[in-house]
Amino acid sequence: MERVPILKIGDILLVSIQVDMSDQTAIQLQEDLAERIVATGCHGVIIDITALDIVDSFVGRMLSTIASISKVLDAETVVVGMRPAVAITLVELGLSLNGIRTALNVERGMELIAASRSDEWDEMGVDEDPETTARS
Repeated sequence: MERVPILKIGDILLVSIQVDMSDQTAIQLQEDLAERIVATGCHGVIIDITALDIVDSFVGRMLSTIASISKVLDAETVVVGMRPAVAITLVELGLSLNGIRTALNVERGMELIAASRSDEWDEMGVDEDPETTARS
């Protein structure tokens, strides 16, 4: 069985889906990602779907499930690299991808997560990332 690689970049986990998503591969990805979020304490997950030519209802549900799992574990999910045909298909299938933000590319996805974390710190009345400050 193929596994989807999960890379850690700073406070973000990057998942680049380069394989066809079978049921078993998707389940394994969900488990692997949940374990990595807990192990690393990352607060952001970027799922790069640039290599996917088509997204069916199964992949759409899988993305929503991953976002839900990540949210419960205090990590925001951003899907990047969505092709226009994929976006059209998702809309036609009625899949709104609740809880998932989207960005055109990985760089913009990272910016979205950083901005989101900054907004959370502002709401808590913290001037900067408390974890970074604690390590200093």
